[in-house]
Amino acid sequence: MEIRHSDERLLDSYSQTVSGVFQKASSAVVNIIVKRQEQGSGSGFVFTPDGYIITNSHVVHGATRIEVCFVDGRRLEAQLIGDDPHTDLAVIRVGLQDLNYLSLGDSSRLRVGQIAIAIGNPYSFQCTLTAGVVSALGRSMRSQSGRLIEEVIQTDAALNPGNSGGPLLNSNAEVIGVNTAMILPAQGICLAIPSKTAKFIAAELMRAGKIRRGFIGISAQNVPLPKGMVHMGKTPVESGVSIVGIEQGSPAQRFGLRVGDVIIGMDEEVISCIDDLHRLLSIGAIGHSFKLTVIRDFEKVAVAIVPQLGQ
Repeated sequence: MEIRHSDERLLDSYSQTVSGVFQKASSAVVNIIVKRQEQGSGSGFVFTPDGYIITNSHVVHGATRIEVCFVDGRRLEAQLIGDDPHTDLAVIRVGLQDLNYLSLGDSSRLRVGQIAIAIGNPYSFQCTLTAGVVSALGRSMRSQSGRLIEEVIQTDAALNPGNSGGPLLNSNAEVIGVNTAMILPAQGICLAIPSKTAKFIAAELMRAGKIRRGFIGISAQNVPLPKGMVHMGKTPVESGVSIVGIEQGSPAQRFGLRVGDVIIGMDEEVISCIDDLHRLLSIGAIGHSFKLTVIRDFEKVAVAIVPQLGQ
């Protein structure tokens, strides 16, 4: 079939864009080799000139030794700065200066259909490039800790084992996501943690070595609300978070929450499931007073509470 000249120009433009991103970014992408009981590997990328590297938590968590291999052949031992299994992100560091590094872009400005380029080390094939588009935005996925990761990017840029922790890039060679998972046995459904999340988590790990989250001291489960309350418009949601246990000395005990209370709101935000509560108990919640709306004995009750720093 004959290709029109306009198609040739389009293909040339696309190829030049993808090739240009690879030329800019590849030297900042690394292969990470870890030793636990068994050896494993993944990807990562330098994001500061003094050797800080972002990768996935599941790549380095529990490792007894971490080594980083650069595309030019250099191989150095890396220090774990911190990792956060709840967002599947980690920061490691090597003792080098003046490194080529990648900038974290603004994932909140992404649009479905724009170019998405992945660089990583699938099956230890170092510095492999795949390209596609942003297939969808606002996805969610479970981390290995069980918490929900939100605003996940879906792409059809092919990922394989070993790509985990590598960068997902836009046409300006800016990191828009951290590649983390592929959906099996589906083809062309791959997921990346947005750069907005990576930027926040990396900064906190560099500062404190861990992520601070609010703690109120309850064990809970998702439950449906009584249909009568829902139909009468007494609640903005059809489900809530039922408290099944309260820790001694916790904020929940001190501020008067009770076993059997069903949490349905926090300030102006609705809570229909435990994931909603986890999301709202973020770093900004620690030490500040919030109003929890709970269902107690078929009535709505407001309980003021101050979350404390979790362990």
